[in-house]
Amino acid sequence: MATVAFIGLGVMGYPMAGHLKTRGGHEMRVYNRTQDKAGKWVSQYGGTACATPAEAAEGADFIFTCVGNDDDLRSVTTGENGAISGMKSGAILVDNTTASAEVARELAEACAAAGCGFLDAPVSGGQAGAENGVLTVMVGGDQSTFDAAKPVIENYARMVGLMGEVGAGQLTKMINQICIAGLVQGLSEGIHFGKKAGLDIEKVVEVISKGAAGSWQMENRHKTMNAGEYEHGFAVDWMRKDLDIVLAEARRNGATLPVTALVDQFYADVQKMGGKRWDTSSLLARLER
Repeated sequence: MATVAFIGLGVMGYPMAGHLKTRGGHEMRVYNRTQDKAGKWVSQYGGTACATPAEAAEGADFIFTCVGNDDDLRSVTTGENGAISGMKSGAILVDNTTASAEVARELAEACAAAGCGFLDAPVSGGQAGAENGVLTVMVGGDQSTFDAAKPVIENYARMVGLMGEVGAGQLTKMINQICIAGLVQGLSEGIHFGKKAGLDIEKVVEVISKGAAGSWQMENRHKTMNAGEYEHGFAVDWMRKDLDIVLAEARRNGATLPVTALVDQFYADVQKMGGKRWDTSSLLARLER
């Protein structure tokens, strides 16, 4: 057991913090920008709702953050009443936000200056993975900090891997999003083609999912895609945020990502169709306009 602070109780953070309490038995201190959400969490799980990130971090051994983007992350860590100002020496900040490698390195420096550890630890698995405590966590940082934090992270994960130095977790998450973007577009085109050809999509997927074309996306999204239902996963707005990070990093490191750039524009089309909060499988809706 440890004293743990969790900052950011959104669709991912709320259940992740819950697993830290129910599975880990940790003493929990939580902060959310919308205070009612923190109060609701405490009424459900126990622990303490705090007025600021700094207050949540006071006395905590581990501080977890899971917010929207780089600016949100800076606000709750190095901004006024940010978590780092409240952290004790030796505490570890674990950031589960999908953010840039650049901000990860900034926070590592700020934590080091405060005598604290830092890990960038973005997650994959979506809302369902968070609720079921089976997320994949890609971590950047040093080995000793990772070893100390891993048993705590495992409360909401089925896979936790150290990918390299600070920033490597975020870079690995970028690869994850690159792969997903191409897969979903391919699956969308396949289903679209099958419908135009007059085939039974269920029968098609039953066969091809057992071969080289099979994927998580195919297994878990083909039924809802075929039914035109797009309320079951990671929102288009958030995917575009992630792909913006990917493409910015590619411009820095010289990587060529033509398919990713194209799919990003396809998602922009979905946004214009009113699909900002549809899940990422809604690329099919664009083809069926």
